[in-house]
Amino acid sequence: MPRAVVCRELGPPEKLRLETFAPRVLAPGEVRVAIRAAGINFPDILMSAGEYQLKPDLPFTPGVEAAGSVSEIADGVEGIAIGDRVIARMRHGAYADEVIVTPSQLVKLPPDFHYAEGATLLAAHGTAYHALVDRGQLRRGEALLVHGAGGGVGLAAVEVGKLLGATVIAAASSEEKLAVAKTKGADHLVLYAREPFCDAVKRITEGRGADVVFDPVGGEVFENSQRCIAFGARMLVIGFTGGIGLARTNLLMIKGASVLGVRAGEAARKNPALGEERLRTLLAWAAGGHVRPHISHRLPLEDYAKAMRLLIDRKAIGRVALVT
Repeated sequence: MPRAVVCRELGPPEKLRLETFAPRVLAPGEVRVAIRAAGINFPDILMSAGEYQLKPDLPFTPGVEAAGSVSEIADGVEGIAIGDRVIARMRHGAYADEVIVTPSQLVKLPPDFHYAEGATLLAAHGTAYHALVDRGQLRRGEALLVHGAGGGVGLAAVEVGKLLGATVIAAASSEEKLAVAKTKGADHLVLYAREPFCDAVKRITEGRGADVVFDPVGGEVFENSQRCIAFGARMLVIGFTGGIGLARTNLLMIKGASVLGVRAGEAARKNPALGEERLRTLLAWAAGGHVRPHISHRLPLEDYAKAMRLLIDRKAIGRVALVT
């Protein structure tokens, strides 16, 4: 019997349960995928706690991205074969041994990617791409400040920023995280505990400030970032793992700066062409060896709570994957 992590009561990861379920018969146009890996993302944690903008009816299975092989195809499906190695994109449901999806939710796994890498590629790198290309319009030669640069989406932003030709300033909470950011192309490394990051950014940019700020942290990090931005800066709000930050309108006005919210998934749902271009570019970059997730932890499906805790406690460097 296949297994799935099930949320029957909103709360912390420990309230989730690993349950078996009876596979259902495919409807026309559906595909069954045997999951080999699922990526852990902060939206999974927030959704399970009832704190995310999408609130599925209970019970549901968390997980927005997975990778595996096609095990069954219903009538009406073309262009997909049994055994194809694929990435499955989902609103939820990925923490399982198998999933049923439509062909539009599947993309081929990049040729030399392991399943865990495929299961941790599109959410983080898609967010970074949408933030830096569509929202921030990062230009070659600009200074990009990446907060939380040791996390999954932060490391993705470092990688994408370098591909776009920016000077990347990576800020993180440990030397270990900064060491990985350096391997992803960071030009300058800022340890939060070593010196105030605003001072570091001003020193690195010779007083000019950052042109683009990529911020998944929020709170005081967002507020202080407003003091080290260049004229015309774009501040990208990715998340708020460190709390809700306040925009200081006087600083934003003086610098002619913009604060831009980033919702990569919602943007693609409202403008499919935008999402298709993002996907094509990311898959081409992956196939060319230009982007690859850094996975610090691979855990079995039954250790889902431990895996989610690694993100909550900020012990992961890059991505965490559940493997089956």
